[in-house]
Amino acid sequence: MTRPSHCIASRTHESSPTMHTPSSFSSSIRLAGVALAAMLLLSACGKDAADSAKAAQQAADPNLVVAQPTLVQRLKVAPVGKQSIAERLRVPGQIAFDEQRVARIGATVTGRVTELVATPGQSVKAGDILAQLHSTELGAAQLAYQKAAAQRDLQARALERAKLLLAADVIGSAELQKRQSELAMADAEVRAAVDQLRVMGVSPGTLSKMRTGGMSSISPVVASISGTVVERKVTRGQVVQPADELFTVADLSRVWVVGEVPENAAAGVRAGQSVEVDTGAGERIVGKLIWVSDIVDPQSRTVTVRTEVDNAERTLKPSMLATLLIQSRPEERVVVPTSAVVREDNRDYVFVRAGDKDSDYRLTPVKLGDESNGVRPVVSGVQVGQPIVVEGGFHLNNERKRAEMEGA
Repeated sequence: MTRPSHCIASRTHESSPTMHTPSSFSSSIRLAGVALAAMLLLSACGKDAADSAKAAQQAADPNLVVAQPTLVQRLKVAPVGKQSIAERLRVPGQIAFDEQRVARIGATVTGRVTELVATPGQSVKAGDILAQLHSTELGAAQLAYQKAAAQRDLQARALERAKLLLAADVIGSAELQKRQSELAMADAEVRAAVDQLRVMGVSPGTLSKMRTGGMSSISPVVASISGTVVERKVTRGQVVQPADELFTVADLSRVWVVGEVPENAAAGVRAGQSVEVDTGAGERIVGKLIWVSDIVDPQSRTVTVRTEVDNAERTLKPSMLATLLIQSRPEERVVVPTSAVVREDNRDYVFVRAGDKDSDYRLTPVKLGDESNGVRPVVSGVQVGQPIVVEGGFHLNNERKRAEMEGA
């Protein structure tokens, strides 16, 4: 390093012999002034050398900050410690129907849709008619029932006549037993026809009318639960079968929130743990996990979890995206105060004291978990006992940036 010329001149003057003249008082004063000037020049040279050394040190390590004494007084340094915290696991999820409160409703017979009564979004009660079908299959089943009922009535009258004839000794007991057997078979045929009609959705009241000869080939599609019609998959004139899904009715007063936990984090998740649901609408709901799957999805490598929440205001919509914040069990973890974290280029850093000097600090990248009660758990970057800046890191980072700009 080249020494400034004024520093060389001062040392040359200092090394020259000093003339002492006891009789000249003014000469002594002049010599004292020269000596003082030399001392000031040496001090300036030392400061320049120190500044040059500091600049060279920071240029060699751009993450190293040598703080000025005034800045050092504003810093608060503390060692990295441990603390028992319950870390929150953030997993993606979505709102879903409560499968115990949803019904997918189809036709009970094969037929053609003649009328659509319910529309999507409409509130219905159990038993309300959603659509009407015209079914020749239903007409044939009703006709079979009426034939079976007429045959049973005939066999019942024949049995009564047989009893009278047996009493008059006109027929034998064998004939009576035959008539009894024929009536039992007719009863069985009626019961089978009734069962078939009930499978087709015919109500007991309609069956009573059929006994008097009333028939109808119109079959209603009715709601099996109370709720909201959330889906309709049928149009007027369409031919449908019992296997077809025509309407979906759901009770949306309670819904499920389903999340997918990565398999490497599934060990810390249990049913009954507290969970917060953060929806896209900005609403945050607190609940508990009611179910954790026992298997891992082989495609996504995740474990499905579920919670159930109230939805009286209908603010939660099925298929709406949500985030589940699952509160894990408290564990002893290495932590740093949230105030110590410096955010730079979408990464987290802390300032770690470099060496034994109170003025030297190094910007160190760290990987941290989510904040909990003013601290963040450390995944990597620092260890227990390392002195870090817990207050004043913002000012240190500004000093680092300033030195970096000056050296550029």
